[in-house]
Amino acid sequence: MEYLSEDHAKFLLTKEWLVKTDSESSTPYLLKFYSSTADCSCCILVTDTKNVWGEPVLSSNQFARRWREYNPQYSLSFAGESEEQPWRTKCLEFLSAAHSLGGLAELSFETTKSNYSDLAFTLGNDSFRWRWEAFAVGPKLSADILSKHLILPLISMAHLAFSSADPLATISETDLEKTVDKVGRSARRTLDTHVRNALSRPLLATTLQRITAMLNFVPELPRIAANSETPDLTPPVPPATSQGPSASKPPLRRAPSLSPPLPTNRAQGPSSQAKPHSQAGGARQVVPTPPPPDDDSVTEEEPEEEDYGAVSGKGKAAVHDRRNSSVRNSSPMRSVPSKRATPEQSPSPKTGASVKHSPQPQSSSPLPAPKTKRAKAAESSSDEEDSEEERRKRLARLKGNVAARGPKQPLKRGGRRF
Repeated sequence: MEYLSEDHAKFLLTKEWLVKTDSESSTPYLLKFYSSTADCSCCILVTDTKNVWGEPVLSSNQFARRWREYNPQYSLSFAGESEEQPWRTKCLEFLSAAHSLGGLAELSFETTKSNYSDLAFTLGNDSFRWRWEAFAVGPKLSADILSKHLILPLISMAHLAFSSADPLATISETDLEKTVDKVGRSARRTLDTHVRNALSRPLLATTLQRITAMLNFVPELPRIAANSETPDLTPPVPPATSQGPSASKPPLRRAPSLSPPLPTNRAQGPSSQAKPHSQAGGARQVVPTPPPPDDDSVTEEEPEEEDYGAVSGKGKAAVHDRRNSSVRNSSPMRSVPSKRATPEQSPSPKTGASVKHSPQPQSSSPLPAPKTKRAKAAESSSDEEDSEEERRKRLARLKGNVAARGPKQPLKRGGRRF
């Protein structure tokens, strides 16, 4: 058994549609029949415009067996091989005549239940009976069959009917064939243009629209129009808002900051830092210093011990000079003042070291001099009276602690906060 395929559907392209209605369900069925006397084979295509069924192609033996089953009175029981083949050909020609426009109108149509096929129906009259066992065709093949065999031909025929000046029924067969061939050739060359021109006609489009609404029980039927109006395709302008014209303006971008960059230790050098100085009158003021630079290379400061001030004589002066040099080199907050400032030296009352001062604007109320840790250490060292042995031990202990600490490690400071 060979099922209906696309190749067999091509044989049905030249066959006409036959219509039969089931009396029980009132469903119209469209049929196409094909037969070949060369090998005594035949097939049929059935659709209700929603589904498509097809009979597996009957070979010569299958056709003869079904004929003997439903028409035993017109069959030869013991025919020889020389008589069997001409008899099969005559029976196939009779079946082809029955599946024609004039022959099918004289036959009855009845669908029957079947445990073997998807759609079974019987054709016949008082002297002849025939039964078809059809199977459902796949969705891809069924869509292709409906498009090629029914939908596109109907569109072309509607285009021909609405574009012709005279009704098709009044045109002679020869002239109608020439007109149909002309329309078919143009549709075959450019199918997209043909379909667009056919369905773009206002009269055809609105007629098809009204028929579709009528067949599907739409209460309000659309009107048929011979001309179409061209609408205004200018997009609507949005209404003005209550905020005025400023609402339609794009949002302004934030201007870049023009503030000068903060001074850093590397860019400005030691001249950008200042340390507190004392006024000529003796009152000391604190000059604000810039924040420390974000430099990871700054090393740890050595711990300031108050015992350094306990050394007297030459040892006290050496320790004090060492502390001052280490603090000036390590602390970024205490750097050499700018060369532009006029240096003023004033002797320190207790250490004897000279301190540089820069002229500062005098304020209305002088601030009291802050008490530094170094001054406290100097005062405490001047008041203490320790023995030489204790000072040596304490100095040796401090030196041992500094040596045990190892080399100076860089400090990781956080980002500058504004």
